[in-house]
Amino acid sequence: MSFPLVALGNPLLDLQVDVDAEYLAKYDLKANDAILIEPKHLPIFKECLANPTVKSIAGGAAQNAARGAQYVLPEDSVVYFGSVGKDEYSELLLKANETAGVKTLYQYQADHETGKCAALITGHDRSLATDLAAANHFTPDHLDKPENWKYVQGAKFFYIGGFHLTVSPEAIYKLGQHAADENKDFSLNLSAPFIPQFFKDVLDKSITFANYVIGNETEAAAYAESHGLQTTDLKEIAKYIAKEPKVNAQKNRTVIITHGLEPTIAVTYDSAADSYQVNEYPVHALDSDKIKDTNGAGDAFAGGLLAGLVNGDSLQQSIDKGQWLAKLSIQEVGPSFPYPKLAYSA
Repeated sequence: MSFPLVALGNPLLDLQVDVDAEYLAKYDLKANDAILIEPKHLPIFKECLANPTVKSIAGGAAQNAARGAQYVLPEDSVVYFGSVGKDEYSELLLKANETAGVKTLYQYQADHETGKCAALITGHDRSLATDLAAANHFTPDHLDKPENWKYVQGAKFFYIGGFHLTVSPEAIYKLGQHAADENKDFSLNLSAPFIPQFFKDVLDKSITFANYVIGNETEAAAYAESHGLQTTDLKEIAKYIAKEPKVNAQKNRTVIITHGLEPTIAVTYDSAADSYQVNEYPVHALDSDKIKDTNGAGDAFAGGLLAGLVNGDSLQQSIDKGQWLAKLSIQEVGPSFPYPKLAYSA
């Protein structure tokens, strides 16, 4: 099947610069976090552009994951939806996707610039400050266009970047309901702590469609706090998410939590047996001196994981593909991968 994977997210141009802890403190930012900007953060973008070391990189979490999945999958495997401005920045994003082999179906906004993300690097950490701009104006009717909906109908797997929960919940629900009605796979990334903190209701409804939920330890902790779970145990948090209500009862839900250098946790809830399968998978070791930066590492993991699941691999091998791709990405600058392409090896 051509284009088995459809991804939806917020396309952004990353402005990546190296900063120090003092710079983060000036804007009340954390070293390993992601936020939507407030007025006080607006000067960051001008400062980034004025920085002689700035690197302009095609970003946006789901778009990064889409390119990562296409890196592993055969040609013509991934379609990406998002909203951009009609400007030079969207041209850069489009070119990056074309180079990666991702089919891009942007919704263009005449009155808004393409969104930007300041990726502020301190050591191996990254702090992301995002101005969504055009990305904030995606509408579900873009999916409904016959030339676009045919790719939705033809897909067998859907991936939603959690950041899009702040933009167009209705578009997410539309894809989720389609996946449920057609017994297709639907996956969702928690993406950042502020999603469960401030968009709890939208997240909860979106999870009802999901049979795969992906996140990291800080996002899981934020989810636990917002849902009053009274625990910091990642396995217990994953169990809770896995057992949440589900629209399509034919498919079990699996929750996958990464934890830096600690093993990746995977919990699957079998609703018929009312039982859990809990596993841990060690990450791929890498000498710290080979790490260029971790911006996009989680997206790379998601991309490799999705590639495995779309390919019909076991959960264990799919997670291994995610860890392998993340290992490749952190040896590159920003959310990118080495070329010529490297083939996956366990």
